[in-house]
Amino acid sequence: MSEAAAVKTHDRGAVHADQLEPSLTPGNLGKLGMWTFLVGDAMTFGAGIAAYGALRINNPNWPTPADYLGITTTAIMTFILICSSVTMVEALDGVQHGRQSKFQTFMALTVLGGIVFLGMQAFEWHHLIAEKGMSIQRDLFDATFFILTGFHGCHVFGGVVYNSVLLIRGRMGKLPQAKAGLVEIAGLYWHFVDLVWILIFTFIYLI
Repeated sequence: MSEAAAVKTHDRGAVHADQLEPSLTPGNLGKLGMWTFLVGDAMTFGAGIAAYGALRINNPNWPTPADYLGITTTAIMTFILICSSVTMVEALDGVQHGRQSKFQTFMALTVLGGIVFLGMQAFEWHHLIAEKGMSIQRDLFDATFFILTGFHGCHVFGGVVYNSVLLIRGRMGKLPQAKAGLVEIAGLYWHFVDLVWILIFTFIYLI
């Protein structure tokens, strides 16, 4: 191999090395940890929804969800949660491009969306318990409803706390563009919570 060819081959290898992203950076480890958590969490929610389906199929006296649950209220809750996913994407775009004002505005809207969702869920639970007489001890329909929606509500609460911490760090100037990966990881969690709610809304409220 000539010297010129050797230099060309060396340069080509250098380009490829620059293009490859290190696999064990702190950011990638954070994403890997979150993905691992989400896979386990997805299996938990999947088992819960599957159990709900099995109990419902094998019970001819299973009540019609629409007779108890408020579809309109829950549809609004679903819309709010979906919108909060959009604002989360905009918040991530803001911090990735060093636009702190955009990040803080849209992250605040994301937190607000989660709080409104939790408030409406609390209102729904109060209505079902006080006026419809539903109770986790009354029958399997009530028990599966409160367990699945309550477990998901805990996830929304965790996401609100998670996003609030990032928002506070942003306001304190402790979330620069270089740490945008933290917001991306939080976004993975938040989008997962939204996706799970769409499944719960479909299987428990609509079908």
